Amino acid sequence: MEPVTTSRTTSNESPVGATSAAAKAATAAKPKILKTDPEKQKKALAHNRISYPFWFGGSASSFAACVTHPLDLVKVRLQLRSGDAPKNMSGTFMHIVRTQGPTGLYNGLTASLLRQMTYSTVRFGVYEELKTRYTPEGTKPSLPLLIGLSTFSGFLGGISGNAADVTNVRMQQDAALPPAQRRGYKHGLDGMFRMLREEGVKSWFRGVWPNSTRAALMNASQLATYDTFKTMLITYTPLGDTTTTHFASSLLAGFMATTICSPVDVIKSRVMSTSHKQGIAHLLREIYAKEGVTWMFKGWVPAFLRLGPQTICTFLFLEAHRKVYRKFKGLED
Repeated sequence: MEPVTTSRTTSNESPVGATSAAAKAATAAKPKILKTDPEKQKKALAHNRISYPFWFGGSASSFAACVTHPLDLVKVRLQLRSGDAPKNMSGTFMHIVRTQGPTGLYNGLTASLLRQMTYSTVRFGVYEELKTRYTPEGTKPSLPLLIGLSTFSGFLGGISGNAADVTNVRMQQDAALPPAQRRGYKHGLDGMFRMLREEGVKSWFRGVWPNSTRAALMNASQLATYDTFKTMLITYTPLGDTTTTHFASSLLAGFMATTICSPVDVIKSRVMSTSHKQGIAHLLREIYAKEGVTWMFKGWVPAFLRLGPQTICTFLFLEAHRKVYRKFKGLED
């Protein structure tokens, strides 16, 4: 009778099977390294090298202003509120509708459009031109380079659009003032030329430094972050260069821009709303004494609810401009 060897064979094979199973499990447990898609990266770089018209940014921002102007108006009213004026966004919104009608939500729209045609045209145009010039062909621009270029172009845009910005703030605040203090500008250009006649050329540059600083911060936190998030989404996700990518990138850029620009935005509105000379240092001491450190984020929620949609609309309109341009020029999309 031959000895039974089944159990021995089984016992000899079990460690081998266990080792093989353990090896497979270890392989499966290893983190997968996210690889870039060369085709998507090549496409993104090709689109970045296209030289678009200088005015695209101003045009896209003007379209966006028509959509988001009521939110901008409410934000300014909250930042400049006094007395028994409503303290929240919904209350301010309803107060304007009750006292001035639905059209009251568009007070100062002409000045807002004039501001976008000057400020946004310069900040977008200079940024895109410098980005194309200082980015080596076949490579994507680094984040420090984008921040530096966007800061510089934003500062220039703030100076070029300051007169229209002063007019915009005054026209938005005008209806909330007592009748004797209202300026009654008919439209943006009327306001600018009346300021020139009645207050001199210095009125065009009232608050120019906080405004330009705010514009530099806005550009750095908006344009640089949008380009960075957009490139990352195109390269590392299956989304591609689509509307979804543009929406997500602009939403993140809007959040960053609102948080960084909030303190300067409050100062800018306070300085521009006055007609008398007041130093920024004195204004800061006065605001801090009355409101504490919370003044820095006063109106943050309405600012984000305004800047978020405004950023999204601006970049969606801008990408639509670019898409039409590429199609018109017969460039590969």
